[in-house]
Amino acid sequence: MRVVAIDQGTSSTRGFVLDETGLGKIICTRAHRQIYPQPGWVEHDPEELLQHVTDCIRAAGPVDAIGIDNQGESCLAWNGDTGEAISPVIVWQDRRTEARIASLKADGAEQLTMAKAGLPLDPYFSASKLAWILDNIAEARPLLAQGKLRLGTTDAFFLDRLTGHFATDITTASRTSLLGLETGQWAPELCALFGVPIQALPEIRPSMADFGAVRLDGCATPITVNVVDQQASLFGHGCRNAGAAKITFGTGAFAMVLTGDTLLRAPDQGLLPTIAWQATGSNPVCALDGGVYCASSALNWARSLGLFKQFDEINSFDAPAAIGRNLAFVPALTGLGCPHWDGSAAGLWIGMSLDTSAKDMVQAILEGIALRADQVITAMDALVPIGDRISIDGGMSANPYFCQFLSDVLQKQIIVQPMGEQTALGTALMVAGDPPRGTANAPACLRYDPAPEAPDKTLFAEAVSRSRNWRPKRV
Repeated sequence: MRVVAIDQGTSSTRGFVLDETGLGKIICTRAHRQIYPQPGWVEHDPEELLQHVTDCIRAAGPVDAIGIDNQGESCLAWNGDTGEAISPVIVWQDRRTEARIASLKADGAEQLTMAKAGLPLDPYFSASKLAWILDNIAEARPLLAQGKLRLGTTDAFFLDRLTGHFATDITTASRTSLLGLETGQWAPELCALFGVPIQALPEIRPSMADFGAVRLDGCATPITVNVVDQQASLFGHGCRNAGAAKITFGTGAFAMVLTGDTLLRAPDQGLLPTIAWQATGSNPVCALDGGVYCASSALNWARSLGLFKQFDEINSFDAPAAIGRNLAFVPALTGLGCPHWDGSAAGLWIGMSLDTSAKDMVQAILEGIALRADQVITAMDALVPIGDRISIDGGMSANPYFCQFLSDVLQKQIIVQPMGEQTALGTALMVAGDPPRGTANAPACLRYDPAPEAPDKTLFAEAVSRSRNWRPKRV
């Protein structure tokens, strides 16, 4: 069976072909624009994303089936008759709805979202973004009155345009703040709370289901998997049993641990119950999720400032750990995710002096991302015992210093997957029915063993506390 996975991420779209031998490769990559119309706003062009998805499908040539993974919380609105987008894609990083979220919190609405959706009130999730579209895009309400408005995450837009199926999957729906986790359906109470018309939302299907067929170049190819990128990555890492965990260090750092058929709720720890995946005819598999908003994006920002030029410059450092020299960086450039959920937090270097170098500052960034990931894993481990190994992937997993420091901080062995495309691989494995992973000729994983003692985390915790409540709430 030859399949293609379309990994539609925050910064690019990639096509990944998995063949009959169980080996796969990237056959197409398309980067897209990051649009920042105002401070705190992050947008993508929906037509650009769709074109890149189509390019990757076409580049794969003849395949038996297609799977698509998506950004999760990024969303938009479009005309159900014409398929034309009437809004930009409002990206998961976008903070434009902070004032609305603050108002809902003041009214005590978070109790309802936590009880029904298992999610705190935060602009990160799709619901407040969809409500913003309805209130601020001129075409939205007239289309709603005509029964032609479609609201949804990016996957629903892609499917509607590619196959004519206005649908999403349960993992993506679980990231909106509109899904009732216990029912697996849109919750009327949540839709009413946010002001999102339930009739404008897509049908919810299992992750592994019939999503229609794409017709390109005279061929009709079925889409059989639709899933959130981080859940696809969890599958790609080979996590199948409760307690198995992974961290993907991409634009943000996203940790996830399987909890089996149990929905664990830990609002005091900032951990989010979510759906890992669901096959047609089976019960959903559950997980806990925790995110660090800025990972590779913080490094790319530092590079844009001229703190370093090439990534191989920061693979090692002559100086001891920055945190051990009282230099810390908090990667809160777009706020703090788990376990703090504080959109007012700001990025922070602390401990600098006249002899602090650019390389010291970059070293602190790498360590700060690892230390934030440790805060997430520590919260998870208290609920679901995690073994002595954690599998990681993403661009930062290619940095030896970062991987060793992460191992030292977590006091766990770090397994770096050789492919670096676990999200696409996971999507492809779902499509193919989880065939054998590679052959004897596949490259081995890299392994990093922890030092006997972890770095002192007290200073970093203090730095995080000082980064909070800095940004004013946006109106």
